[in-house]
Amino acid sequence: MTVVAERSAPGPKPEADPEPRTKVELLTFGLVVGLPLVAIAAAVPFAWGWGLGWTDVAIAFVFYIVSGLGVTVGLHRYFTHGSFKAKRPLKIALGIAGSLSLEMSVLDWVATHRKHHKFSDKEGDPHSPWRFGPGFKSLTKGLLYAHMGWMFDAERTNREKYAPDLVKDDDVVKLHKWFPALAITSIFLPGILGGLLTWSWQGALTALFWGSLVRIGLLHHVTWSINSICHVFGDEEFQVRDKSRNVWWLAIPSFGESWHNLHHSDPTCARHGALKGQIDLSAGLIRIFEKLGWVSDVRWPTPERLAAKRIA
Repeated sequence: MTVVAERSAPGPKPEADPEPRTKVELLTFGLVVGLPLVAIAAAVPFAWGWGLGWTDVAIAFVFYIVSGLGVTVGLHRYFTHGSFKAKRPLKIALGIAGSLSLEMSVLDWVATHRKHHKFSDKEGDPHSPWRFGPGFKSLTKGLLYAHMGWMFDAERTNREKYAPDLVKDDDVVKLHKWFPALAITSIFLPGILGGLLTWSWQGALTALFWGSLVRIGLLHHVTWSINSICHVFGDEEFQVRDKSRNVWWLAIPSFGESWHNLHHSDPTCARHGALKGQIDLSAGLIRIFEKLGWVSDVRWPTPERLAAKRIA
């Protein structure tokens, strides 16, 4: 008699990807975090007219806007939360723009952020500032960990578990594979443009400094501040199950991401700063895309939905 073994049902997918981060990746994270900080500190003695000119300002500004909105509109509101539907050319453009931030590939960024929402400020959250406790010493340690320390964790969030839709998306998979090339482009293109526009080696070096090192460092620390500062300080106006808060002074450099309280109250909402006086540049860009017909099914907040979640 032949015995047929029963096929066991597949167990739950692990939180971490079976392929851990390599030493090269961890070293790269260290350089990405450290070098921009050194660059920003070194920028203090620079004076206008030497080491900084209008060409450097323009290049740094454009790259900050493109890569920053690539994170907020692309990686965050579109790929992670599906706040709207985008036509394929715009989808690819948003993926490229987000990759230029050098934060993570589309797949890794989305998987990590979705895991953050699932366990927000609880055990399992990849970057909660409350992971070590509420005391002053513990919270100080937690803020540093939430800001940048979590990036040195060797475990990688499981892409198939937290981003199964994107793992099956051929465009996103190609963007993931091209991430190293896009990162290199983001680093060196500002210097190349600076050299061509000024036709000088000095113009290339200063554009590389301001348009790459300083720009990347500033964007990273603004983004990381949403993970750290916006989960400890600020105002709570909507009902949430975590510590997410609104921090007004980060609204413009973060393109509206610092209206973090409503985002955690209603993650798929396309507008985070929905109350009077709350500037949300990312939502403004989505509105432009909608009028141009490039996006559809935008999940805008409604008065009724806001009222239902508003703290009395």
